[in-house]
Amino acid sequence: MTESVHLIEALDARVERRSERREFFKTALGAAAMTAAGATALSFSSSASAQAITDADVLNFALNLEYLEAQFYSYAAYNTGLDNSLLSGTGTQGAVRGGRQVNFTDPIVRQYAREIAQDEIAHVKFLRTALGTAAVAQPVIDVSVSPTSAFSLAAQAAGLVPAGTAFDPYASDEAFLLGAFIFEDVGVTAYKGAAPLLTSKAYLEAAAGLLAVEAYHAAIVRTTLYGKGIATPSLRTSADAISRARDSLDGGGANTTIFGTNDIDQGISSYQATPINLSATQAAVTVSNIVPLDADGVAYSRSASQVLNIVYLNSGAASAGGFYPNGMNGTIRTSIAAA
Repeated sequence: MTESVHLIEALDARVERRSERREFFKTALGAAAMTAAGATALSFSSSASAQAITDADVLNFALNLEYLEAQFYSYAAYNTGLDNSLLSGTGTQGAVRGGRQVNFTDPIVRQYAREIAQDEIAHVKFLRTALGTAAVAQPVIDVSVSPTSAFSLAAQAAGLVPAGTAFDPYASDEAFLLGAFIFEDVGVTAYKGAAPLLTSKAYLEAAAGLLAVEAYHAAIVRTTLYGKGIATPSLRTSADAISRARDSLDGGGANTTIFGTNDIDQGISSYQATPINLSATQAAVTVSNIVPLDADGVAYSRSASQVLNIVYLNSGAASAGGFYPNGMNGTIRTSIAAA
């Protein structure tokens, strides 16, 4: 059997694995027959139907997420947070809890951290400029290290550390990458899910540009984790466990294609579960899954409610928690219970 045939069979098994991995549910944006107004209401929260969601609301939701990413990467790379001039706005301004520089030993990871930090800071500046006086202030953000911190609770849920144990994303290159992986993919799916809700073509173009950068960041983290995971398999299994934990928070959401139902959150490894005409050695090899996508090669979307479920670390209806102890600022801040 040729190598190309092996590859085709491995990819076929990858699709089958995704469709069988767990029970899936419809995403809020999955019903194509919805009217634009109906889709907007369902995508954000149970109370969103009482008011129209504006482009500014969507951009402010993105700004809340960018505050989190910018603060985490800035502290990890430079041991300092965002300048105070970038924190003010409407709503209650909050401080950052925790954050410190990583003592990187891998110069490549150090450079990645610095590059991504600069990108995320630029995103905050760009969105604040686009929104002008409508920009929301940074809310309270938790990037601290303690047994009850957001990073630790997420790591505990994924089984990376025992219950009641701290997870320190600043402890090493590998811990930093796993910490980044907790929310990197979320940003990509959030931008894609929000794009259809924007009415301004200028804002839509900007959102598309931001999404592309976030996708590059996610690919850097996923590729580096997988590469390091060749020598340290626990890195791959840990990343895959984080993916499963995110799924448990947002309801697993499903995208239905002509090939079946695929998981919207995927780890960095694809396992050949049922060998077909493969030797035992070939079947034991994992296949990289750097790009999470459906059978058509299309990236997934998350509704704002699903994003909030993850960053609040709560699969139920919530308006605060996790990385945002007091909730986000702006109109879009309350999730509905995951299906």
